[in-house]
Amino acid sequence: MQRRVWVEIDLAALKRNYDKIAAKVKPCEVLCVLKANAYGLGVKDYAKVLGGNFGVAEPFEALELKRAVPGARVQILSSILPDEIDDMVQAGVVLPVIDLATAKLISEAAGRRKKRAKVQFKLDTGMGRLGIKPDEALETMERTARLPGLEIDGVFSHCPMAYDPEDPFTGRQIKRFKELVAQAEKRGLRFRYVHIAASDAINNFPEAYRKPFNLVRTGINLHGSFDPNGRRSLKVEPVLSLKTRVAQVRELEAGTTLGYGRTWCLKERTKVATISAGYADGLPLALTNRGHVLIKGKVCPVIGRISMDYTTVDASAVDDVAPGDEVTCLGRSGRHCVTPDDWAALKGTHAYDIICSLGSRVERRAK
Repeated sequence: MQRRVWVEIDLAALKRNYDKIAAKVKPCEVLCVLKANAYGLGVKDYAKVLGGNFGVAEPFEALELKRAVPGARVQILSSILPDEIDDMVQAGVVLPVIDLATAKLISEAAGRRKKRAKVQFKLDTGMGRLGIKPDEALETMERTARLPGLEIDGVFSHCPMAYDPEDPFTGRQIKRFKELVAQAEKRGLRFRYVHIAASDAINNFPEAYRKPFNLVRTGINLHGSFDPNGRRSLKVEPVLSLKTRVAQVRELEAGTTLGYGRTWCLKERTKVATISAGYADGLPLALTNRGHVLIKGKVCPVIGRISMDYTTVDASAVDDVAPGDEVTCLGRSGRHCVTPDDWAALKGTHAYDIICSLGSRVERRAK
């Protein structure tokens, strides 16, 4: 049987997006951020077309990529917990140093495993979440470099305001980070990779992918989406389509109310189609009485509150709609297209939230 709800991933479009990003930031290398199962879309399929330089958030994601792409370079970008270090050193994962205590634990694990562990310093230059504070950075980096069993692979930071090209904070942050790197190099420290730019900075702050930077990180732009603010200098395309099927079609009389809360009342006799997807599948409640889906290339407005498993739409524009017909919730049908960014605007959020919210029963299909 065919699943009622599925998401199609266009791997050719994904590769085109990667190539556009790589061309824009050249000669910087590109690290593909595939955390949370590639934002829930299926990391193994993504990894097949995106080279072999990946960033993740935690150890199980790292191990999955190591198994999927033997020889891949996999880096944990956030933090590493004490009980996770041994296995990550054994697996050859690049680990973040967020303080001296973590560096010592990695060094000890490298000794036990008879390995050299690659590490990168994570500096907190303004995110306020994880990392080494600027006033402690030089001492921490120097002391870490003296520890046995470690290979100093790089230094990086993250920008909380890079989606806003008019905000001066990111410029100051980049300047401070570059000063710290220069001071560290004067003290004899050398870094293979120096990076601060994620997708937002790639679009809004060109200085974040020019010397001394030689690596960028990209996640949401791979999917063809953007933060709702800022520039969209990258001409990337959506890679995903969310689809379902029609469950029932009925002609309902004027005065009929639809769904929980009776939030919609029909003003005239209307052809109403009930589709087999709801908020459990990733349709935001914010689409209630505002969003639309596409059936046979026609726009069908959402009418009535979205339920967990079903959504009612006005299918008056579709002449021959019937149970089993395909419905495009996200993606292109005919001359119309609905993107994660469109849903994000209605929900008052960003595309990350939309993509990561696709439900567990939604089948992932790469093509």
